[in-house]
Amino acid sequence: MMPTARKQSRIEVPSAEVAFLTALGLEYQAVRDLVTAPEPCQHAGGTLFEVGRLNGGGCRVAMVRTGQGNTASALIAERAIAMFQPQALLFVGVAGALNDEIDLGDVVVATKVYAFHGGKDDRDGFLARPQTWNAPHELEQLAGYIAQTMSWTDEAPAVHLKPVAAGEVLLDSLAGPVVELIRRHYNDAVAIDMESGGAALAGHLNHSLPVLSIRGISDHANGGKRSADRSGWQRVAARNAAEFAVALASHLVHDHAP
Repeated sequence: MMPTARKQSRIEVPSAEVAFLTALGLEYQAVRDLVTAPEPCQHAGGTLFEVGRLNGGGCRVAMVRTGQGNTASALIAERAIAMFQPQALLFVGVAGALNDEIDLGDVVVATKVYAFHGGKDDRDGFLARPQTWNAPHELEQLAGYIAQTMSWTDEAPAVHLKPVAAGEVLLDSLAGPVVELIRRHYNDAVAIDMESGGAALAGHLNHSLPVLSIRGISDHANGGKRSADRSGWQRVAARNAAEFAVALASHLVHDHAP
C-alpha cells in the first residue's frame, strides 16, 4: 500500500509589499524595531516570517532571518517571493569593508554582486568564473537619491553605491588566498558578505524581481573583527543599514502607489 501523502493546511498569507531578509539575529532586530505590530506568518516548510507596517503607517513588509550563507539566503528568498509576491526584496545586514576608504558604520548599497567563488582551478592557476548581478536600475537610482537628498537617519553615515563580493567564508584577514582572489579579479568590490549572491539569484529566477543588498560596515576584514564587535559596531552597522532600507522601501512603495 502506498503511503498517504500528508495534507497541508491552507495558509492565510497577509500582504507584504517589500520583503526584508537578514542573516543574523541582531540584523533582524534592527529591522523589527522599525516595524509596527509584527505578526507571525509561517511557511509550510517551517520558515517563520513576521509581517507588519513600517513605523509611521508606511507600507506592509515581511521580515525573516535566513541564517548565514548564500544557499540559505537563496532558499529563504525563494520562499519569501512565493509567499508574498513583493514588489522588491531587500537583504539588510552587516558586512566587512575591503578598503580603508569605507568607515565603520557606513552603509554600502550593492550596485553589483560578485559570487566570487565560481571558477576553474587547473595547472595554470585559478580562472575566475563568477556569477554577477547588477542592481536593478530603479532601486539603484532611488538609493542614490535618498543618500544625496534626504535625512534618513540622525547619525548621517556615508552611503556608498559600490560593488560587493559575496562568498562562503567569513573574512577577517588581509592575507591569504581569499583576499588575493578578490584583489586580483574583483578589486572594485568595497565590502564582503555571505548572503547577497543567494538573494540576487533568487530574484533573477523569479522574473527578475528587484533585489538590493544594503549593508552596514561593522569591521574592516583585517583581523580586528572581534574588537570591532566588542565595541558595538555590529549593532551600529545593522541599525544604519535597516534605517536606510526602510527609507528606500517607503519611497519605493509610495512611488508605485496609484
